[in-house]
Amino acid sequence: MLRLFCVTLCVLLSLSSSSAHALSGKADLVIVKKSESSMQILRQGKVLKTYHIAMGDAPQGHKLTEGDQRTPQGRYILDYKKSDSAFYRSIHISYPNEEDKLRAKALGISPGGLIMIHGENPKSKLPPLEQQKYNWTNGCIAVTNKEMDELWQVIDPGTPIEIWP
Repeated sequence: MLRLFCVTLCVLLSLSSSSAHALSGKADLVIVKKSESSMQILRQGKVLKTYHIAMGDAPQGHKLTEGDQRTPQGRYILDYKKSDSAFYRSIHISYPNEEDKLRAKALGISPGGLIMIHGENPKSKLPPLEQQKYNWTNGCIAVTNKEMDELWQVIDPGTPIEIWP
C-alpha cells in the first residue's frame, strides 16, 4: 500500500511540475474562442494553458463601433503591456486593424479602441472566480489577477492573437 501511495504521489508531482514547466517559456500565439469563453496560450502549435475569460456584455458578433460591448474578432497583435491598468494589469490588442477602420468609415461610425486582456474589476464585490462567470467588460478580455500574472510572464509584445467567434 505504501508503494502504491509513493507511485501515485510521484505521478501527481510529475504532472504538476510539467504543468508549471509548460508556462516557463514564451507564447507564440494566443487564441480566443468567444463561443467557449476561453483563451488558449500556445507555443509551437501546442496548447500550454487554457483560461476561462469574461468579455463584453454582448459577446456575439464582431465589434463594430465604440460602446457596443462586443469583443472584436479576427487576427491582431498584442502590441504593448500596461502595468498601471485600472484593471490590475493589461495587454493591449491592436484593434482596430485596417479592415476594422475601413468598415467603420464606410458605416460612418467610430470603431472604438483600447481593447485589452486585463485582470479583475477592482470595484466588483464578487470574488475573482465568481466575477469570471459573467461578461462584464466593455469588450475587453478579462482573467483573474493571478492568471494575468501568468500571462504577463509568457506574452511578449508582438505576439499574435486570433479571436474566433
